[in-house]
Amino acid sequence: MELWQYENEEYSRGALTVCGVDEAGRGPLAGPVCAAAVILPRWIEIDGLDDSKKLSEKRREALFDIITEKAVSFGIAFASEREIDEINILNATYLAMNRAISMLSAPPDIALIDGNRSEGIAFPNRTIIGGDGKSASIAAASILAKVSRDRFMLELDEKYPEYMFSKHKGYGTRLHYEKLREFGPSPVHRRTFLKKMH
Repeated sequence: MELWQYENEEYSRGALTVCGVDEAGRGPLAGPVCAAAVILPRWIEIDGLDDSKKLSEKRREALFDIITEKAVSFGIAFASEREIDEINILNATYLAMNRAISMLSAPPDIALIDGNRSEGIAFPNRTIIGGDGKSASIAAASILAKVSRDRFMLELDEKYPEYMFSKHKGYGTRLHYEKLREFGPSPVHRRTFLKKMH
């Protein structure tokens, strides 16, 4: 599967700017959800570009620098744990995505969105299931979102060291649940996600 197929389809339909959009952090119990939007130069070859989940942390960090340097434009935005609790995770994800897209140097003609739902996206868009492994610009966005969110969780780790966010990045691991039972929720925990806590 050629990573530029979806972008090229849009260019051949007359789009001048195509951005890829993805998020990181929908599932964790703590911290924000992060979204990124990226417009890549057409035909650029970025070695090793792939879905962020398939890459090592070191590889993601290296690609983050290449993507931010070579992108025509990119935006990285968050929706906070408080916003997630207020409007639910799906709407908070749309909020972060809209914020990221609106940070681009110009509104894109079309946004390629990873996933199968986009009713909350305020820009012309097309959804691609598994897009982070099928589209160059979504793959690039997945890397920017993941690295940015991980870095943010490391900052939260310094603020709330007792939860060991640096280890699990807020996801519901056994260690995280142990710390939650020991210390109770912090100000950066998603209250609506903790209702399921055993």
